[in-house]
Amino acid sequence: MLDQNTRAAILKLHEKGHGTRAIARALRVSRSAVRDVVRLGSEQVPRIEREQKAAALHDEIVRLNESCKSNLIRVHEELLLQGATLSYQALTAYCRREGIGHEPNKPAGRYDFEPGEEMQHDTSKHEAPIGGKLCVAQTASVVLCYSRMLFFQLYPRFRRFECKLVLDDAARYFKGVAGRCMIDNTHVVVLRGTGKDMVPVPEMVAFGERYGFEFRAHEKGDANRSARVENPFNFIDNNFLAGREFRDWEHANQEARLWCDKVNATYSPKLHASRRELFAAELPRLKPLPIWVPEVYLLHHRIVDAEGYVHVDGNRYSAPYQLIGRRMEVRETRDRIELFEGPRKVANHARHIGSNDKWITVPEHRPPRGQGRSKNSTSPEEKELICIDPRLSGYVAGLKRRCNGSGVLGMRRLLRMVRDYPREPLVRALATAEHYRLYDLDRLERMILRQIANDYFVVPSDRDNDDEGDDHDR
Repeated sequence: MLDQNTRAAILKLHEKGHGTRAIARALRVSRSAVRDVVRLGSEQVPRIEREQKAAALHDEIVRLNESCKSNLIRVHEELLLQGATLSYQALTAYCRREGIGHEPNKPAGRYDFEPGEEMQHDTSKHEAPIGGKLCVAQTASVVLCYSRMLFFQLYPRFRRFECKLVLDDAARYFKGVAGRCMIDNTHVVVLRGTGKDMVPVPEMVAFGERYGFEFRAHEKGDANRSARVENPFNFIDNNFLAGREFRDWEHANQEARLWCDKVNATYSPKLHASRRELFAAELPRLKPLPIWVPEVYLLHHRIVDAEGYVHVDGNRYSAPYQLIGRRMEVRETRDRIELFEGPRKVANHARHIGSNDKWITVPEHRPPRGQGRSKNSTSPEEKELICIDPRLSGYVAGLKRRCNGSGVLGMRRLLRMVRDYPREPLVRALATAEHYRLYDLDRLERMILRQIANDYFVVPSDRDNDDEGDDHDR
């Protein structure tokens, strides 16, 4: 079939008065073809209309395509069961021509970046053999857009904490950051909005300002905008994770860093250079790291339980036994669990990732064996009571003998009474209680209250009660 340019040439030569034979000889086509073009009088290539077997089944194909979820293999099987004599190739060709379950490919966008202009961050879910079993791993990647320098790490889950970790590790790996970090509208960074209207979480804004970059999000459906970081995920899945096994998550991330070193130094035919060579030109344009960057940590508040442990991510970490019942500030870093009592660090543990119900104990956090507090030991409360008034020593000794254990709870309550009530009435009540061997602290407190009732409280007399009753009757 003659193309459109040849048809236009035939018509132009015909208009100039050239004969059919001369036109055919000049264009090296048949005379019949020249006559057909002259007869049609148009340079447009006519469409060849052929009878299509699938045309009679159009409505049924549309219905089956919807019920079979656009699976044309199932559509073809159902048509054959209904008696249709249609090949699978004819069905797919008809569906392409008629646009049934088929959308034409859209052109990919092209983006050019200057050195140090942008880096892209994204995550993808993969399966990795870690610790002898197949685990779901969140692969978090960061790529410099100009040089394509790649850095990624694996995590059992991905939260705002892990997002900060991978960005911090990438900044240290690249020895700087680009001025803009492109993301894909992830809720880890986004507070509200999408695309150019995206508003990041203030916590992540502050994190970016510390390094000197800002977060941007691409428009919904514009996945090509983040292609620099999307493309390597398939390479990671089919190369790095293929045939490798890891002892734990730390080992996996060490191997990931070594693999990045190897890939970044390999020559790329597409780039006509290695990523390292392009990075040498980009490094001077990156924003350098601050002279001091605080370590990324996730803050928890925990109370040391009765066994002397705090719970973090399903694992238990020991604390000094003297802090049982105290509220601790727990900082979860990349590889450590740190316990703080106020500004002071009181414990430091290796962080266990991807495991549950682990008990991590430091021997120094347990009391010395056989040297626990005995019943005859003197508690701080007992010392304070005797120091306040030596006259209380007799009753304190008797109370200690009759209390369970070392009597700390009873001493604490008695100390509260000494602090709250006047001293002399309290001493007289204690002397009476000690004489009658009365160590019920509820009764003791009632005795003290009777001692001070007339001095500190207005107790209505019987006459006052009668007058009040008469007034009420009136």
